[in-house]
Amino acid sequence: MQNQATSPLTAYVERARKVLQHEQRTNHQDQTVKPGGLEMFVARWAEEVSTFCKGAGLDLRPIYHFAEYFEGYRRQDPLQRAANLRAALAILKELEGEGHEARPQPATAMPTKPARVDSTDRKAEPARPAPSRTAGAPLESKTGGRVSAAASRTASAPPESKSNGKVSAAASSGPTPPVQQNPVPLEAGMSAGHTALTLLSADITAVPGVGPTVATRLRSIGVRNVRELLFYFPRDHRDYSKLEKIADIPFGELVTTKGMIWDVKTNRTGGGRSRTVATIGDETGKLNVSWFNQPYLQKQLLAAKGDILVVTGIKQRFGNKVDFSVRSHELPDQGDLLNTGILVPVYPLTEGLKARSMRHFTKWVVDNYAARVPDHLPLTVRSRGQLMTLPEAIAQMHYPENAQKLADARRRLAFDELFLMQLGMQERRSRWQQQAPQGNAFHIDPRKIFSEPDDEDAPAAAKDAGAAHEDESLAIGSTLWSTIAPDKPFEATLPFLFTGAQRRVITEILNDLAQSKPMCRLLQGDVGAGKTAVAAAALFVAALNGYQGAIMAPTELLAEQHARSISAMLEPFGIGTVLLTGSLRPRERATGRAALESGQAMVAIGTHALIQEDVSFRRLGLVIIDEQHRFGVEQRDLLRQKGYHPHMLVMTATPIPRTLALTLYGDLDISVIDQLPPGRQKIISRWRSGARREEANKLIAEQVEQGHQAFIICPLIEESESLAVKAVTVEYERLSRDVFPDLRLGLLHGGMKANEKDTVMRRFRDHELDILVATSVIEVGIDIPNATVMVIEDADRFGLSQLHQFRGRVGRGKHQSYCYVLSADASLQAQQRLEVFQSTDDGFQLAEQDLRLRGPGDFFGVRQSGVPELRIADLGDTRLIEQARTLAAQLWESDPYLRKPEHTSLRQHLHIFWQDFVAH
Repeated sequence: MQNQATSPLTAYVERARKVLQHEQRTNHQDQTVKPGGLEMFVARWAEEVSTFCKGAGLDLRPIYHFAEYFEGYRRQDPLQRAANLRAALAILKELEGEGHEARPQPATAMPTKPARVDSTDRKAEPARPAPSRTAGAPLESKTGGRVSAAASRTASAPPESKSNGKVSAAASSGPTPPVQQNPVPLEAGMSAGHTALTLLSADITAVPGVGPTVATRLRSIGVRNVRELLFYFPRDHRDYSKLEKIADIPFGELVTTKGMIWDVKTNRTGGGRSRTVATIGDETGKLNVSWFNQPYLQKQLLAAKGDILVVTGIKQRFGNKVDFSVRSHELPDQGDLLNTGILVPVYPLTEGLKARSMRHFTKWVVDNYAARVPDHLPLTVRSRGQLMTLPEAIAQMHYPENAQKLADARRRLAFDELFLMQLGMQERRSRWQQQAPQGNAFHIDPRKIFSEPDDEDAPAAAKDAGAAHEDESLAIGSTLWSTIAPDKPFEATLPFLFTGAQRRVITEILNDLAQSKPMCRLLQGDVGAGKTAVAAAALFVAALNGYQGAIMAPTELLAEQHARSISAMLEPFGIGTVLLTGSLRPRERATGRAALESGQAMVAIGTHALIQEDVSFRRLGLVIIDEQHRFGVEQRDLLRQKGYHPHMLVMTATPIPRTLALTLYGDLDISVIDQLPPGRQKIISRWRSGARREEANKLIAEQVEQGHQAFIICPLIEESESLAVKAVTVEYERLSRDVFPDLRLGLLHGGMKANEKDTVMRRFRDHELDILVATSVIEVGIDIPNATVMVIEDADRFGLSQLHQFRGRVGRGKHQSYCYVLSADASLQAQQRLEVFQSTDDGFQLAEQDLRLRGPGDFFGVRQSGVPELRIADLGDTRLIEQARTLAAQLWESDPYLRKPEHTSLRQHLHIFWQDFVAH
């Protein structure tokens, strides 16, 4: 480098280095430069340095590369920021070296646009070159400011070979940040990787035929740039690939054929419509093919006379004449087939956006840009999974060569979604289980839990884990601790023995509690399987180790129910519990808070009140979340933060199919209580048509006369919630007036305030009501032993899992219980569901059937679990889910947090895939 250039450049470099090093020292919080943050500083810096380097005849590429690392800096996670800062500092060091010499900088032009093809624009425009400018000149931003060339995303010439350059958000299959609306040519001298990313993030108007009108329509369906169009996949393909000879075309079937154009003419029909008829022929005969109200086709087809025409349509007979009504057609000599003769893609569209035009747009970006999409999957993963490359998968997903290629492409793209989801689960689990300076490993003695322990009940590390805490546990709540010296095991104080499934699950939990890393476990159990007893056993073990436990329930009624049952289980050992809910009187609340803070109370049971700032624990070691899908991620985290890396157990009474559980809860170990306690009477389930509902009404009257109670569930069948509330209110009034005038009825629906719903449920629990008429808001887990009848109106509107939850509200006492599902006009599929429901009471079997019949959308977890939406993957594909989970775990074990350089692209994709979602 020349000396006259060295001194000013060194000053620029030193200024940037100081800023970046300060950012490193402050843990990458993006607070170093205000206002605007580090991204804005780098943009201004790169503009100044680019101007200087251009005047000095120096290579601009390192400047562009440097600026690239800070694009979207605010959206990057801390690990990504740290890696990019290190790479940027290395470039600054390179800039000071002698190797930074002046190099020629040829301008790169954008692909020439052919004439527009979309008829929604006013007229076809002639091909025209994109605007160009001098290499190295600064760009104008949308806000009128000047930004560096490296920060601009533009289009360029289609590549000749695939790039292996650095990957950023532009290549992701997930959402991307906004891009500039007016693309400009690329800066000269950019690396191949940077060029590829710039091409992919070019505005959608870079696609031939996309003018302002069409661009607006494409943006309305989420397609703003080239990359998003590449990943806007068809919802289906129509098979037009099998060509029939003209003589072999059957009547009344949709077929594709081809022939040479012999003649074309247009005439008027009796109704005033125009009819264009072309005569085509092959070696087996001739055929008249026709279009209605498309007279412009005559000129186009006459110009192609003698050429081959491919048509798809239906052969019909009108009197003694035969006609072929055309659905779509192509002239192969004018380009590749898009609408006939292949597996034709069918895209989701919006008003004003035509299917034929959409295929032209996608074909153009596939041909010119698919090969430029960098593949973020490591070669080892692709090899083990036997997956095609990402560029090939994109191309075959749009325009497959055959059905097998389409299946392979779909499998690769589905694997990507599942793999990124499982990696995200691994990251969430790792962050939660990061080793603390001192862990909460519990000392485990199975003899204090089980009446007849065996060797399998003791965790492997039981004798060692938690030993260091035995003396320390005496220091907390000493008054209470002296009373926790059980002379009999926990199980021996219960009015029942654990089932085999409960015993197995408790052992799994004990094994986790014996470890210093926090437990992350999901406990699934069918209705009445005994999850509460398992939770109480875990709280008992925590108390024996001097740790407090907390269980959070979604409603006050459920919290009160837990408080009664868990307190009864722990009372024989002198383990005190407190109940904290929003409706407690201030004095009661203050007393409970003081007991937790001092350590006199070892167990807290409550609702959201547990996570208020004024609630603190002396030594929280175990957190239990009941009906976990009812809580937001922030609420769950706030409770966990009340302790120091506490163990966590989340519970649900909704059986979840294994494939769905692996996807939604991949960050958790899963325990399943798949066995009900002995002696429970089976609920009698009956499916009746609307005409036979009197049978159910008669049973309700009989059961109420015997002193029992009943539920009647009405679905939300109105589009508006207010209308639905009105409808259930009308039904409640009808039942009160015409059907059960002498009985006490209550009404429960989603339009009521929380305290109003609690009041109604308490009245029902206390037998002040005989019948509860409700929508689907009745709480999971509410225990009304006296309720013996469940009637579900319009049952075909519910999924099997939800029906099973409703059924679980009865049968909790010693009396025979019944469930009637009523359906006046069920579809064939609904009838299949109701038949299955009537035939089995196995919640897990019903959940599997529900997933098969209705898909994953009807499970609560898909909508509320805080995981990204799966656009391609099928949650019924157990084998692919298992493979993605296994490979993700292997990769994460070999490279936690994907810090290796070869995993940079994958880490960026992982961050983008999850960036709009939250954890459990």
